[in-house]
Amino acid sequence: MLEVDNVTVFYGKRARALAEVSLSVHEGEITAIVGNNGAGKSTLLKTISGLIRPSSGSITFYGERIDGLPTYRIVEKGITLVPEGRGLFPMMTVIENLEIGAYTRNAKKKRKENLKKVFEIFPILKKREKQLAGTLSGGEQQMLAIGRGLMSNPKLLMLDEPSLGLAPIITSRMFESIKKINEEGVSILLVEQKVSQSLIVSKRAYVLDYGKVIKEGIGTQLLHDDFIRKTYLSI
Repeated sequence: MLEVDNVTVFYGKRARALAEVSLSVHEGEITAIVGNNGAGKSTLLKTISGLIRPSSGSITFYGERIDGLPTYRIVEKGITLVPEGRGLFPMMTVIENLEIGAYTRNAKKKRKENLKKVFEIFPILKKREKQLAGTLSGGEQQMLAIGRGLMSNPKLLMLDEPSLGLAPIITSRMFESIKKINEEGVSILLVEQKVSQSLIVSKRAYVLDYGKVIKEGIGTQLLHDDFIRKTYLSI
């Protein structure tokens, strides 16, 4: 469904963030992108979502070029980014934050249906729907950020470090929720520093290092790769 072909991104004239990155996301799958801080993972997601323009290369979604489109058009076509840091509106309620996600024409039509799905995946949000987002726990805020992304009715949901700052038990629950979202028919492109858990839940995975794809393959197979085990899993 998504093809990133030889995409290069510069910050300014000299700082190269991505170097001829190519990857594919297949419909119905969870695809993981793993790597250390500064590897270019977040830059890649921002480039796909139109927040950053590539210097060269192309990005296609269901065969259509999207790398020249503004972000709101890319969202309308079915790609939604849940950014690192969540980006919630802390002085607005849970339900208000969720409703903001349903701003495109198609999302508005399916607002009630998608809201029901969000509450099924994250039932705590139903209990907290009139509570201010800024008063939620870290785990609840991350659930809200993902829920808001789902309200846009995405075909592809891109998650940037969804477990950041969460306790281990909450992280495990978050990964279970990600699998459930995928089982509901939403394809997922997952950026995570929790390499082991990312590779377990993903069908396929790419390893980024200094802006380049250095390895790719089946997620569970990469778990047994000597380089991955030594470099990212300290085994």
